[in-house]
Amino acid sequence: MSPGRERWVKDLYRIGVFSKISKTTIKTLRYYDEIGLLKPAQTDCDNGYRYYTTDQLVTLHRIVALRQIGLSLDEVAAVLNGIQAEAVLKQRKSEIEARLKETRDQLSRLNHYILEMKEGKKMNYNAVVKELPECIVYSKRFIAPSYDSYFALVPAIGAEVKAANPNLKCAVPEYCFIEYHDSEYKEKNINIEYCEAVVDFGVATGTIKFKKIPAITAVSVMHKGPYSGLKDAYAFTYKWIEENGYNAAGNPRESYIDGIWNKEDEADWLTELQVPVLKK
Repeated sequence: MSPGRERWVKDLYRIGVFSKISKTTIKTLRYYDEIGLLKPAQTDCDNGYRYYTTDQLVTLHRIVALRQIGLSLDEVAAVLNGIQAEAVLKQRKSEIEARLKETRDQLSRLNHYILEMKEGKKMNYNAVVKELPECIVYSKRFIAPSYDSYFALVPAIGAEVKAANPNLKCAVPEYCFIEYHDSEYKEKNINIEYCEAVVDFGVATGTIKFKKIPAITAVSVMHKGPYSGLKDAYAFTYKWIEENGYNAAGNPRESYIDGIWNKEDEADWLTELQVPVLKK
């Protein structure tokens, strides 16, 4: 080896030594060379040995730091090359913040679940946060004398719409619900609006209108059994909303999945309670 090459080699680190100093595997260093992320300062043309400098140790340290905050190798390369570096880092920040928010939500729900179990409560209900999509509905708002009157009033609404719109099709999956407009629980003279999702706008009647309702985020709770037991589902739902960092943001809905029309035993009736919410 010539004196010049000997001095040159002493100023560099062979890949094995560089691997130990940087705590990075040789396999990783070779891959970074292959993709052009961190190429050796010199490669011996006689034996193929890779050599690295101390300056590259600083660069590698930066690569590791960027990888530890979750950047992909392409994103790391962009940051190193100054290509939209700020945009890449801000995007990663937004992703981490969203994931952190989701983790906090999960922790809150888990704590609520554990508390319910510690208090010896039977878990009759479970809450799920879900997105309800935008949809077209026909609707009728009226004062119902009592809950029992629903059985006569609701079918009459469907019959009236059918007479005016014989070819109108319901949305798939079917989605019908009652929205409550009273500010408090009432057993008599209840201010309600019946809605059923359809595929398109139809011909309105004197009392029935068509409208588009926006998408919402809602807390969903399933209640199985007679409607008289829905008060327990409501109590659970609003307690869950308060304890998990949400605010109720609209009128509650009762979506009827199974009922008197397809289940003889009221113990088999299935109603989904939906309460629009916003995160605090």
